Amino acid sequence: MIRVLLADDHPIILSGAEALLRGSAFEVVGKFPDGAALLAAIPELGPDIVVLDVQMSPLSGLDVLRALRARGSKLPVVLLTAAIDDRVSAEAIRLGVNGLVLKDTAPELLMRCLEEVSQGRRWIDQPVLQRMLDGPHTDGKPGSQPVLAALSQRERAVMDQVVHGLRNREIAALLGIAEGTVKVHLHKVYEKLGISSRTELVILANALA
Repeated sequence: MIRVLLADDHPIILSGAEALLRGSAFEVVGKFPDGAALLAAIPELGPDIVVLDVQMSPLSGLDVLRALRARGSKLPVVLLTAAIDDRVSAEAIRLGVNGLVLKDTAPELLMRCLEEVSQGRRWIDQPVLQRMLDGPHTDGKPGSQPVLAALSQRERAVMDQVVHGLRNREIAALLGIAEGTVKVHLHKVYEKLGISSRTELVILANALA
């Protein structure tokens, strides 16, 4: 059985998620009304996946994700959100969130997300993906530049061309470098931004544009 911890400040959501997982390969080993309580329980309960509401107090789901990654923990995290927020989605992806699910999607999509995450893959709900891919979106507030500040000038150039849909060979020709060098730069971009694919890079770049 795959051990799951749940945290949401709405009891109905907690009960509904537990009912959904009952009889599946996932076992709910703990339910909590906030992120702080869940975070404190992780060492004792040893979950395989945690599922968190984005909006909770005193610690939100995003706060818990930040805390886990700051500790170096790679524990899979799935975030539930009632609405799409580009900035939250972008930070969650940068932090290496494993799943991002809208609460108003069909319940079976949460199950699908958990199945994908349990197998080491990521799941981002389609409306979130589409909105971010349709970007750019911004509320005019500062904050995107620090995310990309870790990239070198050449890494940023490679990233920009990936976002424009160019293949590695085309990027190499455009920048006057070897195709293997493009791959090296791209790997470093993935590593620095906490992502693992071209799709995630496009999503993150559009969200921060």
